[in-house]
Amino acid sequence: MKHYTFAEQLHALYAKACKLYADGQRGAESYFNPTESTFLTTNGLTAQNLYDYAEDDIGGGEPGWDKALAIEMIRRDYFLNVQGGKSSGKLIDETKMPSKADAISGITWLPRLIPKAKAKLHGELPSSLMYCCGGDRRFFHEHDIHPAEFLSLVWRNEQNETAIVDWVVHRSRAK
Repeated sequence: MKHYTFAEQLHALYAKACKLYADGQRGAESYFNPTESTFLTTNGLTAQNLYDYAEDDIGGGEPGWDKALAIEMIRRDYFLNVQGGKSSGKLIDETKMPSKADAISGITWLPRLIPKAKAKLHGELPSSLMYCCGGDRRFFHEHDIHPAEFLSLVWRNEQNETAIVDWVVHRSRAK
């Protein structure tokens, strides 16, 4: 594993995914060869992560390489240093997620976003969910929060959702 060149290697795969998606190729499982897939796996990522970014970038111009890199650097750090480079082998059950309309402290989407961010950190998002999807991005824009900043906040406060909510309330009021 090459740590120093991680961003460059990931960028090459990100660009490849965007090109394949723009060319009409669909299905994350078909995007990367075994060496590329191994690179992703050993860094706590999946082909689906890059496919989702490519789909949203090509379809809507967001989230962009800069946000994807920032998010995946945090996921990779968590994977290597908290999970010891080993997947949990679990996926969250999307049917048990809070609804998109649920609110906490008057903030819609936040009850859904917190477990989603935890699942992103843990590498437990099913292929049907994306961290930093269109709904997440609307939330981040509305409350002036960078997606990687929120992921880092959730990591620092994994066991203290009140601290997460309080931080978001404070940030939202300050914008």
